[in-house]
Amino acid sequence: MNEEQIQQVVFKILKGIAPESEPSSLAPDENLRRALDIDSFDALNFFIRIHEQLGVNIPEADYGELNTLSEIVRYLASRVNVVDSTSPR
Repeated sequence: MNEEQIQQVVFKILKGIAPESEPSSLAPDENLRRALDIDSFDALNFFIRIHEQLGVNIPEADYGELNTLSEIVRYLASRVNVVDSTSPR
């Protein structure tokens, strides 16, 4: 799974949590919780859905480090099997 695929999964999960939002329009370094008005309950559901979709367990201690799209994708990429889309297969 490459970073773009991870990002698409994150967008899908965010769309489920904040259906009126358009996650793909967010800047990579924009705070997702503020931009999408996600409360702590929704944030917890987001991390649960990440685990369900990608199999990545995110410890509660790491939640505070995952505020932007780029932080989340980078974190997940380091924990799932990432394929570099520029390398030959």
